[in-house]
Amino acid sequence: MRAMALEIPEVILLEPVVHGDARGYFFEAYNRRAFLAATGLDVDFVQDNESRSRRGVLRGLHYQLPPHAQGKLVRCIEGAVFDVVVDLRRSSPTFGRWVATELSDENKRQLWIPPGFAHGFLALSEYARLFYKTTDYYAPQCDRSLRYDDPTLAIAWPDLGMEPLVSDKDRSAPWLYAAECFS
Repeated sequence: MRAMALEIPEVILLEPVVHGDARGYFFEAYNRRAFLAATGLDVDFVQDNESRSRRGVLRGLHYQLPPHAQGKLVRCIEGAVFDVVVDLRRSSPTFGRWVATELSDENKRQLWIPPGFAHGFLALSEYARLFYKTTDYYAPQCDRSLRYDDPTLAIAWPDLGMEPLVSDKDRSAPWLYAAECFS
């Protein structure tokens, strides 16, 4: 496994070693020792989640506040997504900044999103399935969203030639200035 820090260094893109031949391929999607060796992080994952979205669906930007803040290890297992992470740590020099990468079933990359960050994605392919591991359980009382189209963030979402399909919850999420953030 190869780890690459993105422009916000705590957000890490992971590339697996893929063993392929005429029969197909094999790779370890997750190995705790390899994750620790690549990132320096010893993380306990407690919940696995999966979502399936059709092209143009935009989910996010989602996060959980303490005491149930979640770290996430995200992987696209079908199709492709434009995956976005926003720093919501007010004390951070990168507060309010975002990073993005394409995750797909072809590139098999994973993205480590630490607690303190909001996460969202736009489905680029006909269908996209995201699989992610979390470091804390879902806690509805701590669940929050941030507006995906906040002009302060100015996220450069890809233009798919259509309006993104967004849930009512995400469409009515607060702007960054009014959002509950991390210290």
